[in-house]
Amino acid sequence: MGKVQDFTASAKRHLFVPAANMEKIGVETLPRLERSGGIYVYDENGRRLMDGPAGMWCTQIGYQRQEMAEAIAAQTMALSYNSPWYTTNSPAVELSEKIASLTPGDLNRIFLTTGGSTAVDTALRFVEFYNNVLGRPSKKKIIVRKDGYHGSTSLTAACSGREGNWKNFDIASDRIAFISSPNPRLNPALSEAELLEKLVAEFEDKIAELGPENVAVFLAEPLLASGGVIIPPAGYHARFKAVCDRHDILYISDEVVTAFGRCGEWFASEKVFGVVPDIITFAKGVTSGYVPLGGLAISDRLIERISGEAAKGSFFGNGYTYSGHPVSCAAALKNIEIFENDGLLEHVREIAPYFQSSIRALEQLPLVANVRGTGLVACVECLADKNATEVTDLDRRIGARIDEIAFELGLIVRPLGNMCVLSPPLVISKPEIDEMIGVLKEAIIRTAAEFQ
Repeated sequence: MGKVQDFTASAKRHLFVPAANMEKIGVETLPRLERSGGIYVYDENGRRLMDGPAGMWCTQIGYQRQEMAEAIAAQTMALSYNSPWYTTNSPAVELSEKIASLTPGDLNRIFLTTGGSTAVDTALRFVEFYNNVLGRPSKKKIIVRKDGYHGSTSLTAACSGREGNWKNFDIASDRIAFISSPNPRLNPALSEAELLEKLVAEFEDKIAELGPENVAVFLAEPLLASGGVIIPPAGYHARFKAVCDRHDILYISDEVVTAFGRCGEWFASEKVFGVVPDIITFAKGVTSGYVPLGGLAISDRLIERISGEAAKGSFFGNGYTYSGHPVSCAAALKNIEIFENDGLLEHVREIAPYFQSSIRALEQLPLVANVRGTGLVACVECLADKNATEVTDLDRRIGARIDEIAFELGLIVRPLGNMCVLSPPLVISKPEIDEMIGVLKEAIIRTAAEFQ
């Protein structure tokens, strides 16, 4: 291995990272991680850091699982690649069958991709294809929500309602229509039931405005993860699905974050949020981040409408060089096996109330305006004025400082402007939760003292 200073210099000269600060490119570089174990990672200086965001919502089973390494190595030696355009492989077939057994309803047809962005992009392209085969070329409008996030392809980025991600990109599309974020904190005068009625009415009004004959799909995360762990009012998804059904509009549940245990279930749509969608997208936790993989599960009912004689000779000409990659699929199968052998879903359901009660206790601290979450994901929203509904530059500086101090104290926090998000590996224990929340508490207290 090279010297630390050599890696740092090389990174400054050559590495172009996601979300790069272009003012500082070539001058600064990101902290470098070298090894890991359990729920911890270690930087280039050997300093231990607790992985609060589970990588990027994904390292469910934790780091350094020997059985995962062995499964990946074995598949690499057996068959490292096949062209998905002409052949398939046993792990892809087995994984598709296994995932179909875990999905709700009749979502039994599995298409495998390379990650979350390509999963959502494929789902939207399938909807486009579906309506074209059915002879409905005008039924193409996509309804999404402010604060939502769906990926980094041009189409999925245009569907993402975090406008800060749009700057200096030409991704706006007249095919895409936005409705309000279902964030209860932005509607303090409304009860949960009143907010639900307001949101449903807005959805119905938007469909009427666009024309139901033109609206193809509603795309929604069960909870808006990158928007700040925003949890809609109870009954939200079922009500929206009923509206979709009345107008023959498809409902895509984007479970890239929530699937594979984050909310204590294989898929959160039905058991946690009360809806059986037409399509579910997944990624991240399907391999616990060990190798890239994503996919979508499609309702048999949809496939039946455009297959066989109803296909009219069409081909679904969408896919990727690494669709159904045998090594990735072998990793996913081993990941699911580890879930089952370790009782990981049961562990999440058992420990999640402790995690939620521990983090909600931070609401008593200065700067903390709101704490929200479910399962093993939560957001601590910080504001200089706890009663404010608008986020200021001061609030963003406060959030950045909390993240910085937490990092200095040994905790990685998912930074989202003025919001601090934790979504730890699912194998976390109660003592580790205490350590995690304790560090975040200290970071908030120190930041509050600095900004007095």
